[in-house]
Amino acid sequence: MWVGRKDRTVEGFFLAGRSTPWWAVAACIVATETSVLTFTSVPGFAYEGDFRFLQLAAGFVVGRLGIALWLLPAYFRGEVVTTYELLGRRFGDRVRSAAAAIFLVYRNLADGVRLHAAALMVAIVAGVPEWWCILALAAAMVAFSEEGGVRATIWTDAIQLGVYLLGAGVIAATLAELDGRDGFGGFGGALDWIPAAAAADKFRVLAPSFDLTVPYTLAAGVLGGAFLTFATHGADQYLAQRLLAAKSLRHAQIGLVLSGIGAAFQFCLFLGIGAWLWTWYDGREFARPDEVLPTFVAENLGGVGAGIALAAVVAAALSPSLVSLSSTTVRDFWLPWRARRTGAAAPRSGQVRVGRQFVVVWGLVQTVVALIAQRAPSALEAGLSILSYASGPTVGAFALALIAPGTTPGAVLFGMAGGFLAPAAVRLAGFPLAWTWDVLVGSVVTAAVGVALSRFVGGLARERVG
Repeated sequence: MWVGRKDRTVEGFFLAGRSTPWWAVAACIVATETSVLTFTSVPGFAYEGDFRFLQLAAGFVVGRLGIALWLLPAYFRGEVVTTYELLGRRFGDRVRSAAAAIFLVYRNLADGVRLHAAALMVAIVAGVPEWWCILALAAAMVAFSEEGGVRATIWTDAIQLGVYLLGAGVIAATLAELDGRDGFGGFGGALDWIPAAAAADKFRVLAPSFDLTVPYTLAAGVLGGAFLTFATHGADQYLAQRLLAAKSLRHAQIGLVLSGIGAAFQFCLFLGIGAWLWTWYDGREFARPDEVLPTFVAENLGGVGAGIALAAVVAAALSPSLVSLSSTTVRDFWLPWRARRTGAAAPRSGQVRVGRQFVVVWGLVQTVVALIAQRAPSALEAGLSILSYASGPTVGAFALALIAPGTTPGAVLFGMAGGFLAPAAVRLAGFPLAWTWDVLVGSVVTAAVGVALSRFVGGLARERVG
């Protein structure tokens, strides 16, 4: 709240004055994308399975390289405030509004799930009802987002990365100490759990299969992960806003690529903790895999250790999308509506005022989603599935803007509708498509329908002229 207290201009509140250095861009993206889902759900993934989740991390790096080379230059040439303004300049307000509306829906759903995941761990460790924790965390993230804007979000993210890693270190150190206390060779024998985990095939990374029904294969990880990253880091205002706030195009590109390496490191760290916990609990069954790490913290950490672990979870929860949602609402909906209604552009101070109001509105929406999401079996897969299903049409629209800008707006809209329905249609046809393919399927269908319809309509027009 303090660092963003003077940001009362449009560029200040929504883009931190375009002043963020590359290292802060990298740190805030790593902290934002991994967040509390990594802290609770990734260890649970390794506990129940193995390290195949890392195949997605490879796709995340590939996707970042594509964004840095193709999409970021287009954003910085246009000096946009939201990513959807680029679509508006290429295809008009209807396509822009459709993509922005999809973002508002799925981002609120996904981040409501993330808020639930943070509250779950705090509730288990503190021994209080989860809904109390949801309300407390939601109030905190609304407070500093509404007061400090995106600058507060970025620098809180950068700081929380250190808290986040410190919490993981405390948990690993506690595991090592307890293993030694129980006869595993003392603190110096902190790696004694590895042979047991290896014997159970916990360290398997590659699954070289083209089975489209399995979510964690090499093909799904690299291709699906690349398309998912294009959606979340390039077409999605949430993470793209961090990139648009960079000092320059080069700072944004360096920060984005480095964040891929940092994210892969974090996945390795938390998957390792999950495999270690599997040896500690001797494969004990839990109601949900997300409960493994919170249960260990509640049972074995006390005093300062528990405080640091909880601080890490709370910090991870407070990486909100509220300013991104607010900027999209103001720039892509409120401003065009006001211009049509009054015939004049809104004053820039008015944009910030309305933006702060929408921060509160979207905070309330995510709180309701988090309360409902308490029934989800895995917060990580629930959040990623929501993002994957809804992101395909937007990625396809951006692909058309980059490689086929002559596509007609109507064709793009029909393509987006087809891309949105395509994954569901595949499943309704009886094929259990894995969620990791949803972005690829949705974006390819969107682009294909958009190009085909444009050519068909263009051909009819030429025939009539002839």
